[in-house]
Amino acid sequence: MIGRLLRGLTQADIWLAALALVLMALIPLVEILSRPMMGKGIDNAPVVVQHLGLLMAMTGAIAAERFGHLTSLGVLVPRFYAVGQLGAAAVCGVLAWASGQFVLSERAAEQMLAYGIPVWWFEAAMPIGFACLGLKLGARSTQHLSLKWMYALAALVVGAWMAYSLDGQALPFWPWVIGLVLLLSFGAPIFAVLGGLALALFWQEGLPLASIALSHYQITVNPSLPALPLFTLAGLIFAGTGAAQRLGAVFVALFGGGKTGTVIAATVLCSCFTAFTGGSGVTILALGGLLLPLLQGVGYPDRKGISLVTSASALGVLLAPSVPLIMYAIIARVPINTMFLAGIVPAVVMVMCLLMFGGYLRQDVARSELRIQPAFNGRVLRDAAWHAKWELLAPVVAIGSLASGFATPTESAALTAIYAVLTQAFAHSELDGKKLADSLSQGTQIIGGVMLILGMALGLTNYLVDAGIPDLATEWVQSVTQNKWVFLLALNVFLFAAGALMEIYAAIVVLVPLLLPLA
Repeated sequence: MIGRLLRGLTQADIWLAALALVLMALIPLVEILSRPMMGKGIDNAPVVVQHLGLLMAMTGAIAAERFGHLTSLGVLVPRFYAVGQLGAAAVCGVLAWASGQFVLSERAAEQMLAYGIPVWWFEAAMPIGFACLGLKLGARSTQHLSLKWMYALAALVVGAWMAYSLDGQALPFWPWVIGLVLLLSFGAPIFAVLGGLALALFWQEGLPLASIALSHYQITVNPSLPALPLFTLAGLIFAGTGAAQRLGAVFVALFGGGKTGTVIAATVLCSCFTAFTGGSGVTILALGGLLLPLLQGVGYPDRKGISLVTSASALGVLLAPSVPLIMYAIIARVPINTMFLAGIVPAVVMVMCLLMFGGYLRQDVARSELRIQPAFNGRVLRDAAWHAKWELLAPVVAIGSLASGFATPTESAALTAIYAVLTQAFAHSELDGKKLADSLSQGTQIIGGVMLILGMALGLTNYLVDAGIPDLATEWVQSVTQNKWVFLLALNVFLFAAGALMEIYAAIVVLVPLLLPLA
């Protein structure tokens, strides 16, 4: 019975998350249209959209768990996978209780959102969402139907009981850290480990656990947050239709055919396309099937072609309106339009360095075997640009509306999402109801999983700021060196080392399950 109820809630969460995302796109559009005609729009519209983002993030996270999209670092010790899931469920129990305390305090304040709707109605999505996540994670701990939901409910209740009985008490820190590291190696989601670490720090000082829920609430109702799912939706819509093929034809015609032109076109196209999709994985799926045959057709080696597409797809995160760029602007409290401008030069430099120093322009065949580079054909470029005119105008809509001051970041993202829907559905007739529903579902799952991690990370950051850790780190760095270039070099070395450690861990996670049966 509990299993059927949870499955029903998951289905409802997918539809609720999709509805919230649709409203997040429509309300800013109504606001833009109503301002010049009636002088005002929907009451408190920006705050309404922000709280719809909270609802979308929590319900999308539940859907992400169902489809296995909650990020983890893998299972290092497979036999303890159940322990990792039960531990994550217990952390969700603590977060559910802490969120409930936060909602109760907000309910007492009797704040209204708009049209008599209390704010706490939307905030209640946090305790409910964490409770559902805890039940679903706990249910993954066993395949026995008779024990599945018993274990899940027990882990959730244990977590909530710990929060209730130990809130405000000072507890030792390091035992929790060791336990969380073990949970991470057992396959617990990253958000649960980060949330557990933040909880351990607050417990160490005897601080109220509701502060973690407040941090999650602050990040999910950030004024710039609605731009994330809306730009992601636009990118997924373009990736799910023929937009990639039309843009590919434009770039190939622009840089000419042959090996060199096709390589440059593939690199620039992957970078620009990732700016809308927000992630290299979506770009590879959308463009891989198009670009690899083109590269093969001009005699480019298969392995180098795959390497080029995967490498170039990671560079577009520096171009507007990339989702990681917006995420950094939110965390660093930097204006989004400033971040968009700041990313242009580094992105261009990285693309050029990839082509020149990556060896992708080097000819690997004898000169007698080289294919003649076709001459630039203006008519072919004009025809390709005409067929892709709606896709080429998408950056103008996204960036132009923001840079001109016509729209706020949220309204610009909403315009871009609506533009993507209208052009692909009516101008090209390639977007039907099923594809739109799939894009909405994927977008909510991506953002839901990301926001869980960001919310827990912000709770951890707030503790570090309150404890003065950044000031201590700054003083230490200044005591070592005052040279900004040395600091920049050291920072890059640190980031490279951290990335290398993550790659080593990922390799271990893959290899250990393969080697255990041989031991």
